[in-house]
Amino acid sequence: MAELIDQRIERQVRRIVGTSSGGSAVGTGSVASTSSDALQKELKTLRDRQRPLELFFDGTGRGASRLPSAPHLRRTIAELAEVTGDRDGAERNVAQAFRLLIAMEALGVGRIAGGTMNIVGKLSAVPLLDPPNDEVLEIGTLYGMFGAALIRMMERAGRDPRLTIVDPLAGTQLQPGTSIGDDASGTPVRGAAVRTNLSLAGAAGAAARIQQGFSEDPEVRALVSDRSYGVIIVDGDHSAAGVAADLEWAEKIVAPGGIVVLDDFGHPKWPGIKEAFDKHMATDTRFTFLGQVAHSGYLRAEAA
Repeated sequence: MAELIDQRIERQVRRIVGTSSGGSAVGTGSVASTSSDALQKELKTLRDRQRPLELFFDGTGRGASRLPSAPHLRRTIAELAEVTGDRDGAERNVAQAFRLLIAMEALGVGRIAGGTMNIVGKLSAVPLLDPPNDEVLEIGTLYGMFGAALIRMMERAGRDPRLTIVDPLAGTQLQPGTSIGDDASGTPVRGAAVRTNLSLAGAAGAAARIQQGFSEDPEVRALVSDRSYGVIIVDGDHSAAGVAADLEWAEKIVAPGGIVVLDDFGHPKWPGIKEAFDKHMATDTRFTFLGQVAHSGYLRAEAA
């Protein structure tokens, strides 16, 4: 749309210049004024037509715009290619994940938490990293929409994802030491919303396990530690203590060769994540750091 506007402006300017240089000086000012008025009217019409399209991508009702710049897209693809070793797959998955993000938020209840490139990066990276099995644990889900989208991306790669979610589902997003308040979407964070969104992922979404509670709760851990996970998404308590506890737990339940995704890794708003990561990696850990895409860090557990 912006390119179309630029082209029409250029045509109008050329007409004005052509009239001014090819005719007499008499009346040139009035011609330019008339052309300028017509151009302003045309610009207003184009902007009015553009606004409904912007509603698909702007931050209204979700708090963040979904229209990334070309440099951000290129950087995300480059980071994905470096972490996964698959440039062609990175380009393909970024395109598919972006379309999926827009569709999920259009059809779902609530929103997917995070910036556009961080969400797209996670959805793209997990299938490309070829986890050793299809068991997925998501610690912190908000509305369950990301989990539904990840199911779709894994299915596109020929996988058979089985999702387990751990979240307090407390009515609002919780983070220690912060007051987040009502969500930008206006939707309460509760189990019904999560189930509605998971239904968008078909049979695998309907079969997902939801364990309400905090990931550090021993009872919660006991209930979901019944299997080894090929993928663990750590997106719960963002404090240093909370992330440290989740990483310690992940060491015990991740499958050999499994992938751990640290959400908001390196984000200036959440320094506790990087702090906990640095301390954990200084221990006798099973994890190897693969790299960072947008604001997510990727780890792989050592193979058996």
